Amino acid sequence: MSDKQAKIKKMLEMQEKFIAYEQKNGVTAEEYFVAPEGHELHNFRQEYLALADEVVNMAHADKGSER
Repeated sequence: MSDKQAKIKKMLEMQEKFIAYEQKNGVTAEEYFVAPEGHELHNFRQEYLALADEVVNMAHADKGSER
């Protein structure tokens, strides 16, 4: 599995975890944007966005294009 595929797999796993949490508990804006340490969603948004950014950069590098 390539590094890009591994990152995409991680993102999909994160999405599944987020959806399950949201369906069970609901998600407030505070939980999504600034969940406290120890909360299931702590740093979720930041980690997901970082992965997404890396995948986009990898895709551009693969195609020889620029953002």
